[in-house]
Amino acid sequence: MNQADIDIDVPDRQKILDLIKHTPAQQTVDGKTRRHNSGVYVTAIPDDPINQWAAIDYQDAEQRGYFKLDFLNMSVYQLVQNQDHYEKLLSKEPNWQRLWTDADWAAKLIHVGSYVELLQTMKPDSILRMAAFISIIRPGKSHLQNKPWDRVFSEVWNGDHSRGYTFKQSHSLGYALLVTLHMNLLDD
Repeated sequence: MNQADIDIDVPDRQKILDLIKHTPAQQTVDGKTRRHNSGVYVTAIPDDPINQWAAIDYQDAEQRGYFKLDFLNMSVYQLVQNQDHYEKLLSKEPNWQRLWTDADWAAKLIHVGSYVELLQTMKPDSILRMAAFISIIRPGKSHLQNKPWDRVFSEVWNGDHSRGYTFKQSHSLGYALLVTLHMNLLDD
């Protein structure tokens, strides 16, 4: 059984974890077992009482039908005042041109701030293009950097992970919305 996990962006993951009974997920990286950075189980799973995390790697757990939640710290949300402010920020069209005309401003943006030169050459100008941009800064799709947008869209979410880590379209769109929210917060 292959199930997807759920990513939940929060301003402070520890506040959520303090409220719920959970077991941190386990992962194996380069042959070493460690606590997963963001994943937890809120249902019963065999646990390792010494390390205080799940007794099985999250990928094995997924194959066995266990469902993992990833609580991701997104400090940008701490800048949102309330629900009305959030909705106002998301409904506003961001100043896309500022991505490639104001390097200092663009460098402050979550997820894409380290890619100012690539922003300047590719000029993403919509949420869908920002989502694709976020995908091509991952190793598995980096060969699409500086390619025409029609080529990018023909390959970016095709499920080919052979070149390394990639993003699903749903993750990319979620992060693109967060980037646009942050753009509007910086302009607010």
